[in-house]
Amino acid sequence: MTIVLPVTLCAASAAAIINIWLSIRVGRLRIAHKVSIGDDAGGPLTARMRAQLNFVENTAFVLVLIAAIELAGAGGQWLAWISGLYMLGRVAHGLGMDGGALGRGRSVGTVVTMLTQLGLAVVAVMAATGRM
Repeated sequence: MTIVLPVTLCAASAAAIINIWLSIRVGRLRIAHKVSIGDDAGGPLTARMRAQLNFVENTAFVLVLIAAIELAGAGGQWLAWISGLYMLGRVAHGLGMDGGALGRGRSVGTVVTMLTQLGLAVVAVMAATGRM
């Protein structure tokens, strides 16, 4: 029997694309500032590196929760919407780390990330305990 997890597959695909985008943004600044290894001591390169690492740190938990919820049969259309909102929040965070006019995106992305993780964690516990 083959189990297909469509929301997980789409979310993981979106995450891979966002991670590539964040990586390219880091690479561009590395070239511009001629920094091959390390960072720029708290400058724009460091901010972009942190945006990418923060994405990786948080997205792993979100993807595991999405997959677990789907496997438990507690997913649905709402799960796809939540994963999409999460990915948009992470793009906002990445852009917001550059500061300037888009700087507010950092806090928006942070709030979206935390609420997504908390909500998915609650749903996962509810699914595990048979309450969903």
